[in-house]
Amino acid sequence: MSHDSYFALRTGDIPWEERFNEKLGRNLYRKNLHTDPDTGMEIRLVRYPAGVINPSHTHPCSHGMYVLEGTLVTHRGEYGPGTFVWFPEGETMEHGASAAADVVVVFITNKPFRIDYTDDKPSA
Repeated sequence: MSHDSYFALRTGDIPWEERFNEKLGRNLYRKNLHTDPDTGMEIRLVRYPAGVINPSHTHPCSHGMYVLEGTLVTHRGEYGPGTFVWFPEGETMEHGASAAADVVVVFITNKPFRIDYTDDKPSA
C-alpha cells in the first residue's frame, strides 16, 4: 500500500506478525502501520509477551513507545497505559513486559530501525 497520501488502518483487521528474536529465544509480535520511504521512520504496534524483557541493547535511531495495554518495564522504571516513553539514539536500554501480562505499545522511530545487543548495562 502506498503511504504517500492519506490513509486509515483498522489495526484490529491486521494480523500480528510473529518475529523470532534469537537473543530471547522467543517471538515478539508486530503490526507494521507505516514506513516513510524518504526518512525510514516507522510506526508499528508491538506486543511483548508477559515477562519478556529485551536485554541490554542500543539502536541507531531514537524511538518512542506509547503504552496501550499492560505495563512497559524499562531500565528506568515501569509505565502503564497512557504513558509515552522516548529513548534517545544510542542509549543502552532494556524494555519489555511485566510478568503479569503482555504489553502492547505504539512504537515510533525517527529513522531506520536496527537493534544492537551489548554487554553494557543501562544506566537508570
